[in-house]
Amino acid sequence: MSIRWSLVIPVKTLVAAKTRLAAATGPHRTRLAVAVASDTVAAALSCARVARVIVVTADPAAAGPLGALGAEVVPDPDRGLNTALRTGAAHAVRVAPDDAVGALQADLPALRSSELGTALEAAAEFDQSFVPDALDVGTTFYGVRPRMPFTPRFGGESRAKHLAGGAKELCLTGIDSVRRDVDTPDDLRAAIPLGLGRHTAAVVAELWPGS
Repeated sequence: MSIRWSLVIPVKTLVAAKTRLAAATGPHRTRLAVAVASDTVAAALSCARVARVIVVTADPAAAGPLGALGAEVVPDPDRGLNTALRTGAAHAVRVAPDDAVGALQADLPALRSSELGTALEAAAEFDQSFVPDALDVGTTFYGVRPRMPFTPRFGGESRAKHLAGGAKELCLTGIDSVRRDVDTPDDLRAAIPLGLGRHTAAVVAELWPGS
């Protein structure tokens, strides 16, 4: 029987979200942040290996739409990203102690459930593992097998931090959508050829008509 996953997705308060996109998105920045998170959550929920998605946020403007998609929403204690992830993971363990627990970044607008499934299948073979971002600097996914310590090290050069912490780097082909997080306008343009989710695509169509 394959391992099932609880995925924890942290979502910043929208006033703080995607500040590096502000110049390119202007008044659409908040809508874009919600749209990107919505596409990430929707893709995760449609992945056969995912039993539940737990969104950790302090922002009701994000909690409402993401909860409506089917995510379980947990309040963010507002003590940093890794604390938010551990808060969500603790909730996941209370709800489903026999499931694996993963942390997934909220800014994956082109995420494909099939590619996420490939990553989760590989992650299930290791006590702790991670997927590096497209630049091989950061991390988009970190996960642990059931009942293993959950010790995320996101922030800055998190790829190196996760390696130093003993996590297995998942060097897989065909999971570009899992690795393509979006922090800047260039990141967003790079995600477009992968196929944006419907929420993000609608905002981008207004931002960059004809893109």
